[in-house]
Amino acid sequence: MSGAKEFENVKFVAKANVYYEGRVLSFAFYMPDGSRKTAGVIFPGEYEFGTGDAEVMEVTSGELSAILPGKTEWERFPAGQTFNIPANSKFKCKSESISEYVCSYIAS
Repeated sequence: MSGAKEFENVKFVAKANVYYEGRVLSFAFYMPDGSRKTAGVIFPGEYEFGTGDAEVMEVTSGELSAILPGKTEWERFPAGQTFNIPANSKFKCKSESISEYVCSYIAS
């Protein structure tokens, strides 16, 4: 599986977080140290999200474009790249094809 990531010894939450009428889905899991992550799928479209905690988004499949806080232009993030989102902010993202990601939350 291209772009697949594996995490061992995690606590998986088997309830989907569903956004934008099912066009964005994610599942939460917790690492052995208690840190929270989500893994998800973004279907083609443009979306806006708000953050509570700071986040690191890693694109694991496909490609996302984002307008990050304080920026005005779209930036491209192909599979294998990450981008950071500050706590208590909003950002836009879009995908031209089905894309996958892992989001790591950084507690404040």
